[in-house]
Amino acid sequence: MDVTTARERLESMLADIDRSIAVLRGDPVAVRERSAADAGADLTDADRVQAMLAVATAQRRSVVDAIKRVEEGTYGSCVDCAKPVPEGRLEARPEAARCVQCQSKRERRR
Repeated sequence: MDVTTARERLESMLADIDRSIAVLRGDPVAVRERSAADAGADLTDADRVQAMLAVATAQRRSVVDAIKRVEEGTYGSCVDCAKPVPEGRLEARPEAARCVQCQSKRERRR
């Protein structure tokens, strides 16, 4: 993937993620009285929203880091071994920072 296309895709992804985060952080439109059961459901919903915010925030960080790599001229090179990240991987995940082998090693260590 050429750098211009990568930057466009990453910036589009960033805008989408920012919109999602804004929606997740939004306040309810209306406040109404709720029963105890509704309060329990709200807690579950709040936990789900927090989890989605955590994932969106991590994804946003990956996209911002990828944009920085584009600006630095290192986009498309693995941050661990400096080998090229396969084109197919970058097509599927433009924010990918590692080649498949290094990403697999990282995931096994977790």
